[in-house]
Amino acid sequence: MLFPRRCPVCEGIVPTFGGLICPSCFHKLSFVKSPTCKKCGKEVLSDTIEYCSDCARRSRSFQYGMALLNYNEAAARSMARIKYHNKREYLDFYSQAAAARYGKRIKKMNVDALVPVPVHPSKLKARGFNQAQVFAEKLGEQLGIPALSDVLIRDRKTEPQKNLSPRERFANLQHAFHARELPDGVRHIMLIDDIYTTGSTIEACTRALKKAGAENIYFLTICIGYGK
Repeated sequence: MLFPRRCPVCEGIVPTFGGLICPSCFHKLSFVKSPTCKKCGKEVLSDTIEYCSDCARRSRSFQYGMALLNYNEAAARSMARIKYHNKREYLDFYSQAAAARYGKRIKKMNVDALVPVPVHPSKLKARGFNQAQVFAEKLGEQLGIPALSDVLIRDRKTEPQKNLSPRERFANLQHAFHARELPDGVRHIMLIDDIYTTGSTIEACTRALKKAGAENIYFLTICIGYGK
């Protein structure tokens, strides 16, 4: 009663007891649907298209990935509130929705651990938390898979990716990450992040983890940009 659950889309009080989102706002989110790119999981225009334009042009070190939502206006506002206004409780809904949609598939993949994409220590200090880590921990609890937040390290503070081209994004992230020695038995990893756009961040993290001995890298994000 004192701290009612707020909707991650409109920020109003959720009208249903035990609910995590307004029923009407649920339909403002665009859940990813088939057909999708076989590599990154972005929606594509036709089931005759195997790969989106980004994945068709660039080699990928990861196996493949998936996302819960298309990055539309409602999702963008929600992600910004989480990251910049400390609305981490909204990740309760997104982790529950991701587990419901992809939980069985992830378990069949024999993933050993969920590894969140790290933020630079200066950003972590300013923000107070890493949204990818919180999402990974909540998802891991529901799936019974450990979330390892100390495996990947972000060494270098990079320029904001928002206004960079795909080539510039990857160059910006080169040598930004390194991975510690993996725990015994951890070889199949699912990277966790909030948003996938061109894949530069996931690619840089994948290469760092493979240098540390990982065999197969997959990824799951809350949002993903629209494909072609």
